[in-house]
Amino acid sequence: QAQLAESGGGLVQPGASLRLSCAVSGITFSEYAMAWFRQAPGKDREFVAAIRRPNEATPSADSVKGRFTISRDNAKNTVYLQMNDLKPEDTANYYCAAQRWAIWSSLRTQSQYTYWGQGTQVTVSS
Repeated sequence: QAQLAESGGGLVQPGASLRLSCAVSGITFSEYAMAWFRQAPGKDREFVAAIRRPNEATPSADSVKGRFTISRDNAKNTVYLQMNDLKPEDTANYYCAAQRWAIWSSLRTQSQYTYWGQGTQVTVSS
């Protein structure tokens, strides 16, 4: 069965950086677009960033543009989220998700993702 396991979250101060990882098994990783979503207390889950092919543009939320970068290593079946200049409003549980044969217009839509990880908590506070 498909398994997605996030790691790398933690408690950091504003301005710090974190790198989240999502290790994937049980599926043909290269056939799946990968994405990060996040959910803060009292808020709906929201799209953060997605990646399909390595040479394609990577859509991301306006709130994280210029600060967060999504990437993938198909040899390691792992997707990453590099988060720089973290802000208190980035505090959330971050989820990794997979969507097979994704079309561009579906990358931001959480209902299109078939597999989800359990999440990793990111807390940004001084």
